[in-house]
Amino acid sequence: MEISGVISAIVIGIIIGVLGRLVVPGRQRIGVLWTIAVGIVAAFVGAYLAHLLGVGDTKGVDWIKWLIQIALAALGVYALDRSKSRA
Repeated sequence: MEISGVISAIVIGIIIGVLGRLVVPGRQRIGVLWTIAVGIVAAFVGAYLAHLLGVGDTKGVDWIKWLIQIALAALGVYALDRSKSRA
């Protein structure tokens, strides 16, 4: 992977993480770096799942892929918040 690909993944991860965090109701007790990390993982896993479902590359905006990635980020933010609140 080239440096531009890594930078793109980080930027997309930030966007996905923030959108995922906005979907989860209430206040989350996780930091910005955790949000970015969850967003990056959700972006990669969501893109892979979208590819498996055959909706990874469509003409125009890949809305279904974005929805999968945001849903995964929301689940990740929620799970991480729940684990932090128990500790």
